[in-house]
Amino acid sequence: MLEKQRGVTIWLTGLSGAGKTTICQFLETELRSQGYKIEVLDGDVVRQNLSKGLTFSKEDRDENIRRIGFVANLLTRNNVIVLVSVISPYREIRKEVKEKIGDFIEVYVNAPLEVCEHRDVKGLYKKARAGEIKHFTGIDDLYEIPLAPDVECQTNQETVTQSANKILNKLEDLGYINPLPLPQLNNNYSRI
Repeated sequence: MLEKQRGVTIWLTGLSGAGKTTICQFLETELRSQGYKIEVLDGDVVRQNLSKGLTFSKEDRDENIRRIGFVANLLTRNNVIVLVSVISPYREIRKEVKEKIGDFIEVYVNAPLEVCEHRDVKGLYKKARAGEIKHFTGIDDLYEIPLAPDVECQTNQETVTQSANKILNKLEDLGYINPLPLPQLNNNYSRI
């Protein structure tokens, strides 16, 4: 581990079902095993605890992202690596949060809508298509693709390990983490 860990927010954005949470779980396991201080802010968990009562209107979605960004900023400035896994569909609010935090890596977790719908274990896309859920990102609400993300993971073409390694390599390149050793074979993950 670095003598003094530097804080950074790794903000994973993408459609529901794109693979944000899965990549976060890989990163959390890998970085914790190396002794780094990690916190995970998952969109679903935050909605239940920090943003309860907010709707899915644009204003409330922006407020949700501001709240997540506020917590991520507090942790980042206290030298924690923060993994944020949240759809965050609008560019302007992502830009606002990035500017406030500073030490920020935007990761676009990219998967085609059809792939996300196929992966949908919660049945949310089906409900949205049936009109049971309104303002669902990718169906009847828009998702603004990042124009210049720091990392892009194409989860319909890459393994979880390949996607996560792109992020780990970016963290190494920017000096947030030391180069990680190859994981052991029994780790269930393999570095490229």
